[in-house]
Amino acid sequence: MWKKIAQKEKGQALVEMALILPLLLLLVFGIIEFGRIFSAGLVVNHGAREGARLGAVGALDSAIVTRVQNTAVTLDTSQLSVTVTPTETDRKRGGEVRVRVRYPVVVFAPFISVFTGETVTVEGISVMRVE
Repeated sequence: MWKKIAQKEKGQALVEMALILPLLLLLVFGIIEFGRIFSAGLVVNHGAREGARLGAVGALDSAIVTRVQNTAVTLDTSQLSVTVTPTETDRKRGGEVRVRVRYPVVVFAPFISVFTGETVTVEGISVMRVE
């Protein structure tokens, strides 16, 4: 009797794997892509904070952009967009300097990019008072 039951279940494991594998892959690649995007967001925020701190002590805009690019060494700095407001000529003591850094993260997993799009733009903004 047990032999007859065992013979009827020969393809069961294969069918279960075929049903579960796409969901498992979606979960694993989703975790990996989220980690990449989150990491880029942390780097961008850190770069914005470093740039704002440099601007708060009176640095030029070109020095601020260079500092942000040097801080974001793990990213492709050619894709990094840095905006400093107000410009160095308009900054006054006691005012604020705002550094905005944007970076597009390319999503590699094709079935994840269906939900997020080809790129996800992360943004970091930091505002500090000029000393």
